[in-house]
Amino acid sequence: MIRKALISCGVLAGLAACVEVSMPEPSEGERLFMENCAQCHGRSGKGNGPWAGSYSPPPSDLTALNVNGEFPRARVLSVIDGYDRTGLPGQDMPEFGLLLMGDTVPVDVGDGVLTPTPRPLAALLAYLESIQQ
Repeated sequence: MIRKALISCGVLAGLAACVEVSMPEPSEGERLFMENCAQCHGRSGKGNGPWAGSYSPPPSDLTALNVNGEFPRARVLSVIDGYDRTGLPGQDMPEFGLLLMGDTVPVDVGDGVLTPTPRPLAALLAYLESIQQ
């Protein structure tokens, strides 16, 4: 009986390892953005939220993050999670690193290496990439 249970567990573990985890859709990130970012960055992401006027400098226009036509995934992730804010004016943006824990998904930040990233953080990244103009 114990051996049979161990074999069953081994099969289940093997099946779990085969489940493909993919990048979240932008709509998942949009929900998180509206809950956590829109007050400052605005519903459109242009930096014109209801609280924007109280900050100097104002919140960034998140629809204009592309650099030479490329979306800077690694930089955006670092700013959202609070890891790197070097060169950013003001320090009013909260760090979301501690809030973005849980299951991870593989994210290519531009170097071809898939990096395990908390799903909510990856979802915000997908949404921000989708609103670039």
